[in-house]
Amino acid sequence: MKWLRCQTKDETFYGLLNDNIVSKVHGSPFDGYEQTTQKFPIEEVKILPPVIPKTFYAAGINYKKHVLEAASLLNRKPNLPEKADIGYRANNAIIGHGDPIVIPRDATDKIHYEAELVVVIGKVAKNVSMEDSLKYVLGYTVGNDVSERTWQASDRTLWRAKNTDTFKPMGPWIETEASLNEMVTTVRLNGQETISFDTNDMIFGVEKYISEITRYLTLHPGDVIWMGTDGTSKDMKNGDTCEIEISGVGTLSNPVIKDS
Repeated sequence: MKWLRCQTKDETFYGLLNDNIVSKVHGSPFDGYEQTTQKFPIEEVKILPPVIPKTFYAAGINYKKHVLEAASLLNRKPNLPEKADIGYRANNAIIGHGDPIVIPRDATDKIHYEAELVVVIGKVAKNVSMEDSLKYVLGYTVGNDVSERTWQASDRTLWRAKNTDTFKPMGPWIETEASLNEMVTTVRLNGQETISFDTNDMIFGVEKYISEITRYLTLHPGDVIWMGTDGTSKDMKNGDTCEIEISGVGTLSNPVIKDS
């Protein structure tokens, strides 16, 4: 089942997507819903971010190859995480499928994509075991954790590097029936593949993160957890298009422009 959050000239609503047709519902996947008879071709709606989360969580370093490659580039010893660390991102940075990533005028050339699986929480979760954790997941979507690397090295809180407006594309929809073990993440920059990896080849998996988070924090319906990335990114520049596909979930595509 694909949950699409979309907009027409008259309203914003959730719909169920099937064969490129959006069937409008009253309500949402988080609060309950009723189906309607209204249907729209997907080309006739604007695709919005599939959810604006109450809390936006982000996994720390979570792929071994990413750690090794980063250490090699910096000429230092790799430091693999010993526990599932969690951070936060800001809702102001969220944009949807097709929306432009805007590079600030004073940014450097080191604007990188990070292809991430996004876990969308469907039920209130507290003190959840690893064995039961996936029961609290509504589904999955795709995220691009755009990062300004020079700012990332200099700003202690990453406030600009990670949270600049438009730096968190997410979408295009929430897929409720995807299998973690069958997912492959692929990045294409201007149509050319740059990265491909097994999505579930994480140091700490979705189950571990949900279990660890809920020892201390309550997860609520609509919260999201971005699960980290693998590989080494190329620089993005004005005029580029970044496309991230997670098999079984969907493809997120965004143009890149430089603020003038």
